[in-house]
Amino acid sequence: MSHSALDRVARCSRFGRRLLEAQPQLADAVAAWIEQGVSREAMQTFLAEPPPADEAGLHQRLRQLRQRIWLAITARDLAGTADLAEVTAAYSALAEVCTTTALAFHHAVLAERHGEPRDASGQPQQLVVVGMGKLGGGELNVSSDIDLIYLYPEEGNTDGGTSSTPRPLTNHEFFIRLGRKLTAALSENTADGYVFRVDLRLRPWGDSGPFAMGFAMLEDYLVAQGRPWERYAWIKARPLTGTHHDALMEIVRPFVFRKYLDFDAFAAIRDLHVQIRREVARREMAHNVKLGPGGIREIEFTAQVFQLIRGGQIAALRQRPTLTVLAELARSGLMTTDAQQELAAAYDVLRRVEHRLQYLDDAQTQLLPDDAASQAMLAESMNLPDYAALIAMLDQHRHKVTRHFEQVFAAPQTDQNSHPLTAVCCGTADAATTHALLENAGYADPDRVLALLDTLRQHVARLSESTQQRLNTLLPPALEIIGSQPDPLATLERFATLLQAIARRSTYLALLGEYPAALRQLVRLLAASPWAAQMITRQPQLLDELIAPQHLMQLPDWTQLSAQLHAELDARPGDTEAQMDALRRFKQVQTLRLLAQDVAGRLTLEALSDHLSYLAATLLAETLARCWEGLKTRHRDSPRFAIVGYGKLGGKELGYASDLDLVFLYDDDDARAQEIYARLAQRINTWLGTLTSAGMLYETDLRLRPDGASGLLVSSTAAFRDYQLHHAWTWEHQALTRARFVCGDADIGAHFEALRREILCAPRDVARLRDEVLTMREKMHAGHPNDSGLFDLKHDAGGIVDVEFSVQYLLLTHAHAFPELSDNVGNIALLKRVAALGLLPDGVALPAADAYRELRRLQHQIKLAGAEHARVDVTSVDGHPAAVRALWQAVFHPA
Repeated sequence: MSHSALDRVARCSRFGRRLLEAQPQLADAVAAWIEQGVSREAMQTFLAEPPPADEAGLHQRLRQLRQRIWLAITARDLAGTADLAEVTAAYSALAEVCTTTALAFHHAVLAERHGEPRDASGQPQQLVVVGMGKLGGGELNVSSDIDLIYLYPEEGNTDGGTSSTPRPLTNHEFFIRLGRKLTAALSENTADGYVFRVDLRLRPWGDSGPFAMGFAMLEDYLVAQGRPWERYAWIKARPLTGTHHDALMEIVRPFVFRKYLDFDAFAAIRDLHVQIRREVARREMAHNVKLGPGGIREIEFTAQVFQLIRGGQIAALRQRPTLTVLAELARSGLMTTDAQQELAAAYDVLRRVEHRLQYLDDAQTQLLPDDAASQAMLAESMNLPDYAALIAMLDQHRHKVTRHFEQVFAAPQTDQNSHPLTAVCCGTADAATTHALLENAGYADPDRVLALLDTLRQHVARLSESTQQRLNTLLPPALEIIGSQPDPLATLERFATLLQAIARRSTYLALLGEYPAALRQLVRLLAASPWAAQMITRQPQLLDELIAPQHLMQLPDWTQLSAQLHAELDARPGDTEAQMDALRRFKQVQTLRLLAQDVAGRLTLEALSDHLSYLAATLLAETLARCWEGLKTRHRDSPRFAIVGYGKLGGKELGYASDLDLVFLYDDDDARAQEIYARLAQRINTWLGTLTSAGMLYETDLRLRPDGASGLLVSSTAAFRDYQLHHAWTWEHQALTRARFVCGDADIGAHFEALRREILCAPRDVARLRDEVLTMREKMHAGHPNDSGLFDLKHDAGGIVDVEFSVQYLLLTHAHAFPELSDNVGNIALLKRVAALGLLPDGVALPAADAYRELRRLQHQIKLAGAEHARVDVTSVDGHPAAVRALWQAVFHPA
């Protein structure tokens, strides 16, 4: 294959043709590499056998290796036997091998003359060469320069060398000399050409900064002077040589990856992109496949802005290769799979075209050619019939890239000075005009609106001028959107409370001011629920979730999200506070997404409750695992312990603010088991209920355990069985109808389910059961008096509780004959089964099931709006209470 592949190189590359004509022996020298590919080890062997005798020999050997790699990889690429990953990996490996070889050579020479550099304790020091950009990401171009930064861990001095006349240097001087020698070894243009052009301008202070510097100087610079574009540059930073890499990355990581939302990263990258676009236009480089519209840089920006904003919270985003990051964004739900696939496909095509442009003359270019000869060679190298076909293919991909880029970096909304409500917000209109503008915008009480605005202005008057300007930009469109809501004044009050809470972190004001979609989504949430408003106000980093509507509205994949949460907690080993906060942030983010979909009408109540139940189960499973890890006294690797959910968790009917009814079980013969598992249960309860800076995870109710509040916190499976069979009250068996294993030891879960079915399916004295259920219902009714004149959807006769009690009584009465009634499938499904089994007429059971669904939906709607009680005018519920009362009559008072 090698000769035909080289023939193709000669046709598609002027540089390749000249190289083969000047050195025909190279064809045989690289034949094996063309056939099989080239490894890092083969490169190292070529440089080491024989080792270069002097600096000139080193330079020659490095350049000869580069020629061979260039020829072999170009031939494999053009022949289609090497994909993009192999090409970029080969050139990245070449850069690393040449760098380490040249560094080792020159370090030895300098150390012989001046001694080994050492720190204050006498430990030897080495130059840490940091690869930036595409070299750092392992994505190096065929004819790229390499961005390097030279660092060393500690200040100190060399030990003088082995000569009779010691000539010690400071470490700083030693590594500067070493860096200059390394740069020359790679970039000097000799008779054999060069290896890589070296660009050192990304170092602190750029060209005016020290050629090499210690870690301490780097840290001081990043903390005090690091600029936004440098955060972007350091994303791909990768130490290539030396030691103390972990210490270096501990310095870099907090500079690049911030703990909280960093919306300024959007603005910084957008501004950088605008500058690049402006330069491209000035130089007429619209057909630049890297910098032009829809080019490689836009794909990189799209991936890396998520890294900057989210990498502080999602450890998996702290990776370097662009395609790897895109895949992780799709896995974590931050980008749709379609977007990721389109961007990845465009990246592959654009990078391959970029390489073929550079093959033409071994020039660092990304600009499509103007001359017909080069255009024809480029088309052939891409296996296309002509240049027009190439442009058509490129345009197809570039349009997709631009579309996705603009979805992420939507242009800021236009200047608000022309907005009609600007006069209201700035106080420049007279009273009559102001009132008219506000009334036209939907506000029935303009004076109350003006009072709220005045309070806001007073609050920010003490803050910076830029913050005040951002608020002035935000308020006019916000007033307009809020005015269209059902209760604009209540929504505005919630919005004003939020603004007061976030005003000192003006990045949030910028987010809402520049992105109308985020502002509209926020207003919808505030209007729908005071509970949502409180959650966002307490945890304003949730505003981050509003930036990408397609992400916000994506149904959760709980398997994927569980893995993501697990990885996040693994990244904080032993840090209880950080793990507790991570659990709370996870809950808040997932709850906000579900709330947004709920408000948008995309989820039925049943689907919402299922998702909230999956969320609780995910959090409980991780809490159990982390609490067990944190116990000082553990007698086994995995606990023989399980969490059982009752009530709304057990029945998968959770709401946004529901507490969790939990029972803890264990099955362990160890003499210390009761004590150890009691401590575990207490720790779990503490993790769930502790109020941290990130809020509370869940309120818990543990009173459904055997003997209630006076009983042991945990029960052995044997004790639980004995209690349920011989001591439990009827209401406890009613509660058991909506209980299920949630997480923990699966064998205990199976044991619990078997016991649950055994108890529910046991024959009962029906008359006694009826009396006990009716007595308990009467107690509940008495405990929730209602003299409002309105119908209480849950507690009044004909309400939700009546359906639940009716189903529980039917189950406990008939499950011995019809075991399928013991399935924990929910009240609606059980009513349908009752009807199918002929235990109730269809005309009773099915209308009651529909009524139950509607009453729960109305209850959810009212609670979401912030009402303390779910009460309505009975005439507004379309006869549903009558359907429930008919069910009650048929179950408890049959004719």
